[in-house]
Amino acid sequence: MQNLLLLYLLLINAAGFGLMLVDKFKAKKNLWRIPEKTLFLVAALGGSIGSLLGMYLVRHKTQHLTFTLGMPLILALQVVAVVWGVIFLQ
Repeated sequence: MQNLLLLYLLLINAAGFGLMLVDKFKAKKNLWRIPEKTLFLVAALGGSIGSLLGMYLVRHKTQHLTFTLGMPLILALQVVAVVWGVIFLQ
């Protein structure tokens, strides 16, 4: 079970990172963009670390307040949920 969870987290964070890269590329080329709600959904489903890394490594969406506040907030809520789960669900 733990291996499946780790695999899921690895894949969803890779997806978050990849989506940021692809959206940055599309922005530079004036192509159809990935919807912001999709970027947030992937982060909310566990890909917040990958999304944040993608944001700051390729400097994408770093001027958007919804992203500079929203992505770290999603990560913080996920950390709180994990800590709460470890403490209270043992």
